[in-house]
Amino acid sequence: MDQILVSVISNRLKSICSQMGVTIEKSAHSPLLVEGRDFSLGLYAADGTLIEQTEYIPILGYATVPGVKAIVEFFEDDVHPGDVFLHNDTYTGGNQNSDWKVVKPVFSDGELVAWTAIIGHQADVGGAVPGSYNPHATDLWQEGLRIPPLKIIERGKKRRDVWDLVFGNVRLPIVADDITAMIGGCAVGEREFLKLVDHYDIGTINHAVEEIFKSTERIAKKIIRDIPNGTYRSSIMTYDDGFDHEKEMNIDVAIHVTDEHMTFDFTGTHEQTKGYVNAPLPVTVSSVMIGFFMLSDQDFPHNDAIHNCIDIIVPEGTMLNPKFPAASGFGNHLSDQIVTVVMMALSEVLPERVTAGWNPQLGAIINGVDPETDEQFVDILLNGAKGGSGGTHEANGFDHIGLIASGGALAAQDPEMFEITLPLFLKKYEYATDSAGAGQWRGGFGVETVFEINSPGAQLSVFGDGESPNSVAKGLLGGTDGAANLIELEYPNGEQYRSKMKDLISDIPKGTIYRQIAGGGGGYGDPKKRPKELILKEVKQGLISPEFALKHYGVETRGLLV
Repeated sequence: MDQILVSVISNRLKSICSQMGVTIEKSAHSPLLVEGRDFSLGLYAADGTLIEQTEYIPILGYATVPGVKAIVEFFEDDVHPGDVFLHNDTYTGGNQNSDWKVVKPVFSDGELVAWTAIIGHQADVGGAVPGSYNPHATDLWQEGLRIPPLKIIERGKKRRDVWDLVFGNVRLPIVADDITAMIGGCAVGEREFLKLVDHYDIGTINHAVEEIFKSTERIAKKIIRDIPNGTYRSSIMTYDDGFDHEKEMNIDVAIHVTDEHMTFDFTGTHEQTKGYVNAPLPVTVSSVMIGFFMLSDQDFPHNDAIHNCIDIIVPEGTMLNPKFPAASGFGNHLSDQIVTVVMMALSEVLPERVTAGWNPQLGAIINGVDPETDEQFVDILLNGAKGGSGGTHEANGFDHIGLIASGGALAAQDPEMFEITLPLFLKKYEYATDSAGAGQWRGGFGVETVFEINSPGAQLSVFGDGESPNSVAKGLLGGTDGAANLIELEYPNGEQYRSKMKDLISDIPKGTIYRQIAGGGGGYGDPKKRPKELILKEVKQGLISPEFALKHYGVETRGLLV
């Protein structure tokens, strides 16, 4: 096929996805989607094969595919123009109960030719805890509403009984508003795809997609060919399963490279946990793909063709592929460790491509009642969780970027909107001194966040890792680790409480001060090779202390700063 035409169609497909994303940003209501952009979207072939996607949040990219295919297989011939489907179930292809998929078929001349899909994190999905991160959950029913493939709009008409059943089981009306926005985004994708079909016809588009797939596979195989044949192993620990705060859980990987094929084998990984620290298989697959794409020195389409040369083995019953009905609300956040262990395994053989560890996110969801409006609120405290990324060859880590599952795309909340929309008063939000791991290329700096809680009886659900020196962002090839995470409360009576990594803190008094440190990324390479002038500059800016500069870089800065 003419490669110029292939390129034109490929870019049109990307453009359609971009238009879907802008629709969500402009029409959704919750800060999660509008400011946090906690969603991803894509175009799929009639059989559910991923054609093209825009990964606002990378962990949601390849994690969406199994859910779309579950809908295609479940409804088979019972799919009609105007239908819309909903899905989140972690045991029929979902990645997290809070991540809901809206999926819409695309028909041309009565023939099903494609699907549009948007997945987005919802502010609440029911369950025992507002915000739906329940560290005390032991099964999926305690986490929230379970939605296997479900038709919510049939032939263009809302199924009112189904709609009311679903949204009667969530606490916040804003969830229905956001799902409505996602339906609109899918409709925009449908409209634009049909314009493409009208211009070229579906046969030409399908032919172009075949060529795009071939190109994707060629690029992926080239990346793999650049890795010497062999087996590369590593292991990393994660901590606290929600019940045993001292529990240690290993993630093991053996990466087998043979010519143009790669296998990621997680045999030996810890068994599934009692709590919600389990990653459904789509999370593990998507995390591996994040690591693989980071190893590439060029951009290329993210579609299903990649799986022609990559296999991922995850034994069932482990914490990276739990058995029904295990809880798994924390699963997305195991991407921090999964990507890091992949980088560690390949660090010796691909030293100039790997990245040091990103800050393992320690996040929190606050919920309560706003005393001014007497309405319930829920907010994922995005700003407080934006730690630094790891350093890499010839580049420092990014500062204030957030978890690796978001690819750093998780946008910050505007401080003024934060105060306007929530009963919280921001007192401090700045880079955390000495948070970045030292290295020839340092890690990114994390942040310190301090605010006052002005809602009586508020509740915090804390989820994450990286609170102890053993669990921080890992330095690589001589670089040091990033700083640890921290969440602590100071109550009005002066009493202080330091949160566990998985915690549920209730009945918080009005006037409590919340303080959080999001640690930095790991450093890359020997810190002694870092240029002295850069160290002096960062000491002068307050990013690192004189003591840190002397200890980790061997640079005495006292008396040298003007």
